[in-house]
Amino acid sequence: MSVSARIETVEALVIGAGPAGLMAAQELGRAGVQVVIVDAMPSPARKFLMAGKSGLNVTKNEGMDAFQSHFSPLPDALKSALSDFGPKDVIAWAEDLGQEVFTGSTGRVFPTVMKASPLLRAWLARLDNYGADLRRKWRLTGMDDTGAAVFQTPEGLRKIHAKATILALGGASWARLGSNGAWADLMPDATIAPFAPANSALSVTWSTHMTRHFGGAVKGVELRCGAYKSRGEFIISNRGLEGGGIYSVSRGVREGHEVVVDLLPDMPAAKVKAALERRKPKESLVNFLRKSLRLSPEKIAMVMEFARPLPDDLTPVLKGLTVSGAQLRPMDEAISTAGGLRFEGLTDNLEIKTLPNVFACGEMLDWEAPTGGYLINACLATGRRAGLVAIDAVTASKDE
Repeated sequence: MSVSARIETVEALVIGAGPAGLMAAQELGRAGVQVVIVDAMPSPARKFLMAGKSGLNVTKNEGMDAFQSHFSPLPDALKSALSDFGPKDVIAWAEDLGQEVFTGSTGRVFPTVMKASPLLRAWLARLDNYGADLRRKWRLTGMDDTGAAVFQTPEGLRKIHAKATILALGGASWARLGSNGAWADLMPDATIAPFAPANSALSVTWSTHMTRHFGGAVKGVELRCGAYKSRGEFIISNRGLEGGGIYSVSRGVREGHEVVVDLLPDMPAAKVKAALERRKPKESLVNFLRKSLRLSPEKIAMVMEFARPLPDDLTPVLKGLTVSGAQLRPMDEAISTAGGLRFEGLTDNLEIKTLPNVFACGEMLDWEAPTGGYLINACLATGRRAGLVAIDAVTASKDE
């Protein structure tokens, strides 16, 4: 015997309680709209909290042109959302929630407490003051013929019919935190760009001599991979290479290129060559590289790992060490994912063209950006845009 699901009618429904969904709910709640937020996990914003363990980089404090240049491609809808809610707006938003922030030497913006939890608590408290209804362990299973969203809940099947629905369902990495991309199976295939790892670590099969360098940092390098370039550092791990420098160029690996590392980016090739020529015949190469060129043990180990047999002239190696054989780590381990809901299937207001009054935002959209504050800022900006246009949809329904 089939059991019919209980149906509820609300003004606005937000599905997904990550930063994009919470920002959409904030705009709705501020406008006095009745909003229900549902999330499949036992607690909200789990990936957001995980990001906060390393400091919660909420944005990058730079001009809008420079900021938007890190999004490639940059669809008009995303560009508009970012223009309306850029770095300065994110800073003001955090401070309005009582969270003091600071800008680091590289322009990255962090809460002074270097944690996500105080900001999240203040955010949830504000939503509660607006009357938002947050429901946990509600997993979306589809939409029925009337447009109602269908959920599996601890109390059984439930349906919600909303005047405006916002999807903020996340990407396809870190499934244990709720982002598994399963929602894509509920959408027509033509509307979804295949998911792929972004901001990913690399797998490398090491020789045994690298073991003692696991956990060591390779600092002060420039990395290139296809069209992508990064200045920074990375970590040698037992599984390969990871860290900000690697994440920034991992898209190039996905596109079929090899990572090339300039171990001495501040020293011109001619100067490196001249230094190498001063090596004495009986001088150990390792000692020479360490003393004369000030290469760290980790940099020397990388040379020995990837450049053997060593050429007579090490200049091209030191200025362009090819990390051969590196592969992307599995997608679920990536910080973010490329792919998702295609912008071609959305209006400029992030409304799904085939689903009137259903809007989408956050990492479920097909956009890509590096770490460094760009990811969270774009989630907040698209969530805000979706929330604002959903207000208009709710208002229009009242006038009918």
